[in-house]
Amino acid sequence: MNRYKIETKIINPLIGTSIPLPTYATSGAAAMDLRACIAAPLPTLPGQTLLIPSGIAISIHDPGLVALIVPRSGLGIKHGIVLANTIGVIDSDYQGEIGIGIHNRGEQTYTIEPGERICQMMFVPVTQVCLELVSEFSSESKRGEGGFGHTGRE
Repeated sequence: MNRYKIETKIINPLIGTSIPLPTYATSGAAAMDLRACIAAPLPTLPGQTLLIPSGIAISIHDPGLVALIVPRSGLGIKHGIVLANTIGVIDSDYQGEIGIGIHNRGEQTYTIEPGERICQMMFVPVTQVCLELVSEFSSESKRGEGGFGHTGRE
């Protein structure tokens, strides 16, 4: 299998010692797990938003690639722990530490443990476009200007 090589820098010495480097859980996984790079358990109160360090920085270099930070479904469904901004975008030219904004939408305090898998990082292709201003579109779609839910129930 041919894989992109993404330069990765360890920011916190806990990574690679007590906290593993990000990895794919299985050979068929679309995203790799990012872990909470914290030294002690961190309680997250209902309604609270926290920025959790990942302990790593990456340099993608290729503007045709982006890293997306996506939630872990089990944390959201079972405990109400979701990403604060629903999806995080790591642009190809960002080289700082990856921060993971989480939000506790649940009714119970949830304690994030050191090294806990709290989100996933997925790499996907990007196409940059040029917006061309027109007074009319060159062709009409079947949907046209139909709004939200337009293609759903009647």
